[in-house]
Amino acid sequence: MIEYSPVTEKIKEAIRQKIGLDSIIDAPEKLAEYASDASKIQYLPELVVCAKSVGDIQALMELANIHRFPVTPRGGGSGLAGGCLPSLGGVVLLTGGLNRIKSIDHKNFIMKVEPGVISQQVREAADAAGLFYPPDPAGMDLSTIGGNAATDAGGPACVKYGTTRDYILGLEAVLPDGRLISTGVQTRKGVVGYDLTNLLVGSEGTLGIITSLTLKLLAKPAATKGMMCVFNDMVAAMNCVAAIMSQGYLPSAIEFLDHKCLALVGEMLPFALPGVKPSILIIEVDGPQSQVTEEIAAICSIAQAEAAIEVIQADNAEERAKIWAVRRQVSLRIHEYAKLYISEDIVVPLSAIAELVDALPFYEQKYGIEVFAFGHAGDGNIHLNITTQDPDKEGLAREGTRDLLELTLRLQGTISGEHGIGIAKARYLSMELSENSIELQRDIKKLFDPNLVLNPGKIFPER
Repeated sequence: MIEYSPVTEKIKEAIRQKIGLDSIIDAPEKLAEYASDASKIQYLPELVVCAKSVGDIQALMELANIHRFPVTPRGGGSGLAGGCLPSLGGVVLLTGGLNRIKSIDHKNFIMKVEPGVISQQVREAADAAGLFYPPDPAGMDLSTIGGNAATDAGGPACVKYGTTRDYILGLEAVLPDGRLISTGVQTRKGVVGYDLTNLLVGSEGTLGIITSLTLKLLAKPAATKGMMCVFNDMVAAMNCVAAIMSQGYLPSAIEFLDHKCLALVGEMLPFALPGVKPSILIIEVDGPQSQVTEEIAAICSIAQAEAAIEVIQADNAEERAKIWAVRRQVSLRIHEYAKLYISEDIVVPLSAIAELVDALPFYEQKYGIEVFAFGHAGDGNIHLNITTQDPDKEGLAREGTRDLLELTLRLQGTISGEHGIGIAKARYLSMELSENSIELQRDIKKLFDPNLVLNPGKIFPER
């Protein structure tokens, strides 16, 4: 373990001299605002620095290497894995001040942005320009585009459009020693040298601090239509997903909610829930108007053939918003319902979704927990929300979580689809990755950051 320096008055003064007094937060009540994220893990920073320029970030990293204190980058603080928390003390670096949309190139379908731009604003700016930025992670109104890049955030649109990394052509980043690099291209193809862009994207702020992004945009779909389908059970719902995709249709979203989730939002549904363990699918398609009309009709027919009990179509934005409101409310209601809440975002092959969900009652009974399952049926990304009403049983809930992750791996899945590893999942890393793989990745980290001052304590388990 490296011994880091506390942030002394001498270090604070050095930061003030380099960055400015008005960029520093050290009042205890203000520091507490940056001690947690959506994971509810807590670590109090010793100091918070609000970057106003790339130069501020470079200066801070240079000082961090001289004085050997840790620096933890933070965007919107909406992450679920503790990736922006100062688990080893030191300085939290806020990048939200770098929040300009620098340019939109209509001819080349490119947008250049700073990391602090809110994700929803990126999408809205593209839309206003008659273009389309597809990634739509949860909490787009809070998360920053830099944070999305750091975790390669996904969302419902992944099934058709892919994740954040698929829309990053290049970026600019400050390395742990303060040097500034540019990576990638402004073209749709490029293979000159190693792909540093894709190495930095998804690295959770451990290899560099992103200061600018070149984003790929698409033509805006002319039309979007949606539907909600109700099934007696999860098996029937997943059979429907398989039927839709095997017949050549690729919706822009296929989301599912299990019976436990539906029990929490039942009053929002315009129908009575059937059976004992009903499930619903939320499906959207987009594209040219004539194509969308034809596809939604065909998918509706497939759903009915696959034993859908109810099919409710949403032909306009208002009707689609009502359907998506049900999906958005689920996480909030689980938070309100449970005294203890552990959020996991596993991914399994599409054919294994029903098997995994059907196995949940066994784990609930074994560990005295309740598990709510919802997520992206089109790409197998399941959000498992492990809950208990007895906070004293956290240890048992953690055991159940590990057991569920082992099941995921037995089903040829992965333990994280979009939240990242951060602090929360570092203990599970060796379940999926070999010792050789972990050591190689540690070596990459040391190559970029020999003094381990940039976002230490993340991804890799403590040794």
